[in-house]
Amino acid sequence: MPRQVYEYESPDRFVAGTTGQPGSRTFFLQVRTGHRLTTVQLEKQQVSVLAERVDELLDEVLRRTQGSATVPALAPTRTEDTAPLDTPIEEEFRVGTMSLAWDGELERVVIECFEAGENLNEDEDELPDTDEEAEGAVLRVSLAGAAARAFAKRALAVVGAGRPPCPFCTFPLDPEGHICPRANGYRR
Repeated sequence: MPRQVYEYESPDRFVAGTTGQPGSRTFFLQVRTGHRLTTVQLEKQQVSVLAERVDELLDEVLRRTQGSATVPALAPTRTEDTAPLDTPIEEEFRVGTMSLAWDGELERVVIECFEAGENLNEDEDELPDTDEEAEGAVLRVSLAGAAARAFAKRALAVVGAGRPPCPFCTFPLDPEGHICPRANGYRR
């Protein structure tokens, strides 16, 4: 079966979000244009790394273009999105690997999320879309600089909204407390 590609060029919305309670949350990326909605599941660490790398990429673009690129240094307040994920939340696939690039011609960030279980081509460092034997799915989103900054800001906020860290060991605190290794095993 040929690869399923979910492609979005300047979507109406591209956000990271969660379902569930802190400590047992499920993380998603969700992209929408009009009534077309695609949701993919991924790990908390993947969301965190993607958001950090998007910010780093945009900072590097600004540095290399000496500020001439249409990339804001910070996420504009008009692009802030604090709404919950759109429903129904039905994942298309679980993300395995991701790629991030800057399209200098269009001045856009391009994010690709590949379905888990995909193997890289042995001769190449990427998964070509033209490979007729390629299987699985890929989500490809192209974002303007302001939208990419807004995505990164929200994604980092979503990751940080989990359980607060223990002030002694920095491990996450459960509502019932936890056994702190810095307190010689006493419950905090």
